[in-house]
Amino acid sequence: MFEIIPSIWLINGKCVRLKRGDFTTEEVISNNPLSIAQEFESIGLKRLHLVDLDGARRGEPKNYHILEAIAGYTDLLIDFTGGITTDGDVIKCFEFGAKTVTISSAAANHPERFGQFILSYGREKINLAADSNPVDNKIKIRGWLKKTSIDLYDHIEFFYERGLKYLKCSDVSRDGVMEGPNLELYKKIIARFPNIHVAASGGVRGIDDFKALKDIGVKASVFGRAYYEGKITLKDLEKFISES
Repeated sequence: MFEIIPSIWLINGKCVRLKRGDFTTEEVISNNPLSIAQEFESIGLKRLHLVDLDGARRGEPKNYHILEAIAGYTDLLIDFTGGITTDGDVIKCFEFGAKTVTISSAAANHPERFGQFILSYGREKINLAADSNPVDNKIKIRGWLKKTSIDLYDHIEFFYERGLKYLKCSDVSRDGVMEGPNLELYKKIIARFPNIHVAASGGVRGIDDFKALKDIGVKASVFGRAYYEGKITLKDLEKFISES
C-alpha cells in the first residue's frame, strides 16, 4: 500500500512554507492550521505530518497546542516532529494527540536513547527522520540548520539493526523547490534496507511523482509546497486516493 501524507509546517502557531529548509524564506500560508488539516481530512486523507519548526530550532516542542487542536477536531493520524528529545517529550506528544512521532536531532545526538525509544514505545510509533544533501550524504539536524559528520547510510543501518521500521528521508536540496523527488536515493535505501518502510519527502511536483515513487517501492510520500502553490489540488488528491 502506498500512502500520501500532507505536511503542515508550524512557526509561532502558523502554517508556513520554506525553501530547502531555509528559515529566511519563510512564507505564512495560513493562520489556521486546523482548517487546512480539516480540508485534507475532508477528501479522505488519513494521516498528517505536523512539523514544529520552532521545536526543531530550539530542541524541544513548542506547538503542542496546534497538535492538540488538530487531534481534537479531526480524526487524522498525526505524525508529530520537531525538537522531540527526551522521554518526557515523547510522552507529551502522545498525550496531546500524536499517533506517531518522527525524530531527527535526538537520533543523531543520542543514538542509544533513540534506540531505546523504539524498544519502549514500539516500532509502530517511533519514526526516524534521516535528512541529508546528496552532495555529501551527511545528516542534517535542528531544522536542517546544523550539518553533522554522520553518513546517511551508516545512520540508517545503526537503527535498522535495532528494529527500525519507519524512515522519513528528505533530500534537503529538493525540499520546497519542486524539482522532483530524488528517486535514485530512495532506490538505494530500499535496496540496502528492504524491510524499512520509506516515506519520501521533498521535491514533489504533481501526481506523477507519487506514481513514480510508488513504482520504485517507496511506501509513502510527504508533500506540501506543491499543494500550497496549487500545483496539486484537493480534487487531484481525491482522485489519486480513489484510484490507488
